[in-house]
Amino acid sequence: MTAIIANPAAAVPGDARASFRGGYCAPTSGWSNGYAQANLVTVPRDWAYDVLLFCQRNPKPCPVLDVTDPGAASTPLAGGCDLRTDLPRYRVWHDGVLTAEPADVRDYWQEDLVCFLIGCSFTFEGALSDAGVPLRHVQAQRNVPMYLTSLPCRPAGRVRGQLVVSMRPIPPGLIATAVAVTAAMPAVHGAPVHIGDPEGLGIDDLQAPDFGDPPQPAPDDLPVFWACGVTPQAAVVTSKPPLAITHAPGHMLITDIPDR
Repeated sequence: MTAIIANPAAAVPGDARASFRGGYCAPTSGWSNGYAQANLVTVPRDWAYDVLLFCQRNPKPCPVLDVTDPGAASTPLAGGCDLRTDLPRYRVWHDGVLTAEPADVRDYWQEDLVCFLIGCSFTFEGALSDAGVPLRHVQAQRNVPMYLTSLPCRPAGRVRGQLVVSMRPIPPGLIATAVAVTAAMPAVHGAPVHIGDPEGLGIDDLQAPDFGDPPQPAPDDLPVFWACGVTPQAAVVTSKPPLAITHAPGHMLITDIPDR
């Protein structure tokens, strides 16, 4: 039976994971304020070194929080969790092609799989809110918009791909605050990578994100872009490992680790 979470922002991380394990599905932005969230990318062991090197060479979009042993489906970041069931939604890829978006990936699990947990910008949203920076997607109860840019990441072995960014519309007078707040949190992408004109990132239309929901900015807001942990999914499409399991964009692992 799915546990009902009346107030997602105040949810204890273990309760949030239990709700997702029971079948509840929602983007995790605004959930469990005060706790870090993590992106997931899982590949066969013989691809793991290339992925690790890709993350090391591209730390802004891919800040590694933990790497599991082959076949392990748990992490000390989240006590008692099962990485196969405790995220609200997953993506399954075969040879770079998206083949399923299940709520449980136990049927796809292999004993040689290695999981990478990568810092997520949802983690710093509580700090932004505390600093008075409005979060338009949270206010609208929507997923954050994410875009595939024209900027290539530094390749590593067989793994290559373009940078993905998340975007938050912010009033001009609060952009300096947003930069300062997020710069202090490098383990979850840190400061923005771009502010203003989206064409500088090769983005043609802000209302047509590649992942997430279209933004709903206020009239004077400016777009502010952060490196995004969906970047490894773009690399999966380009690099074509035989199997990969990732989170669905916006549907993260909620950890037990305080966001600060």
